[in-house]
Amino acid sequence: MSGPNGDTPASPSPEDLADATTVLRHLATLERPPGSDGERAAAELLARELESRGAPATVEPIQVHGTYWVPIGLACGAAALAGAGGRVAAAAIGSLASASVADDLEVGRRPLRRVLRQRTAHNVLAQIEPTAPAPERTLVIHAHHDAARTGVVFHPAGAKLMTRVAGGLVERVGGTPAPMWGAMLGPAAVAAGGLLGLRRLRRAGALLSAGYAAAMINIAFSRPVPGANDNLSSVCALLALAQALARRRPERLRVWLLSTGSEESFLEAMVRFGEHHFAELDRERTTFLCLESVGSPQLMLLAGEGLLSLQRYPQELIDVLGGLAHHSGVPLRSPFRYRLATDGQVPLRAGYPTAVISSMDWYKAPTNYHWPTDRPESLHLESVAGTARLAEAFVRWLDGAPGQRG
Repeated sequence: MSGPNGDTPASPSPEDLADATTVLRHLATLERPPGSDGERAAAELLARELESRGAPATVEPIQVHGTYWVPIGLACGAAALAGAGGRVAAAAIGSLASASVADDLEVGRRPLRRVLRQRTAHNVLAQIEPTAPAPERTLVIHAHHDAARTGVVFHPAGAKLMTRVAGGLVERVGGTPAPMWGAMLGPAAVAAGGLLGLRRLRRAGALLSAGYAAAMINIAFSRPVPGANDNLSSVCALLALAQALARRRPERLRVWLLSTGSEESFLEAMVRFGEHHFAELDRERTTFLCLESVGSPQLMLLAGEGLLSLQRYPQELIDVLGGLAHHSGVPLRSPFRYRLATDGQVPLRAGYPTAVISSMDWYKAPTNYHWPTDRPESLHLESVAGTARLAEAFVRWLDGAPGQRG
């Protein structure tokens, strides 16, 4: 790919964005944890709205476990109990618990989830076919319509304190700390303490594991948030984009618009999408663009992310999108690394060129992250509009509009 240049494409109109914002406000009234009745209702509404905008859509039911707090909480709770016992139990159970948490955070095989209760979540997939009879490439632009549960660990005071204490360091490093590392390190310390006969290490691991187990229990009994920024802001951009693309379809690029229904359970719905659709998507001719929490004041591209290991996004795509943003008048801060999880990880790990548009506020986090104040009136709508413009610019560039593809 070469860098972007050429004329600025027609962006989604203010009317497109106003219509999409109306849908966002409706969706925010629904409680939408993964695999819930509200999540299903949101998926069905979103499919109808995409259809009405000229993007034929289907709702795809999928089986998911639907939480992260249960598998993480069970593993950490078992490690905490084992750490308070003898060496043999600590070594064995701590090792299994640490491996289970690591596998879950790395979106691995996740055997524990398979024996836990399953739910039906719903992905929404719309397709916009090009005007040419045979598409040359496919672009999958995706968001998610489910909503997270809150919890004490998401209290905004924590982000404010981190910014006051280490905000300068976070900015210089270009990434946030990794809050989920302790969920693996606690059980690992229990195991190491048991193997080496180090009682203090074992008990320290048990204490850390108990803290994570308590946090997971708190999340389990907390209510879902409205999820306007995370991630109805991206759904709004997706709807506005659908209307713009239906008005002026790409010439050679097939565009899939996807909204997943169980992202907040550590990307389960995107994993299911991959199981169902990656076989029909050629890695050499398919690109993924993830839209995640784009309603904060500062839009940015993710340089990397990951709850455990850091997954880096291709610099080539970052450069292209950065150039398109500059050309389209969309302000972006410098690329940043989140130690969180977005659906972009799944295609990236599968070998597809992938990029993520996200946003942050002055506390180096998505505004109102997993907190009850994540409501439509708190959105920075200029960022949502900028996301829609940038996504369309990327579509036109990939489509090879005159002067925009090398």
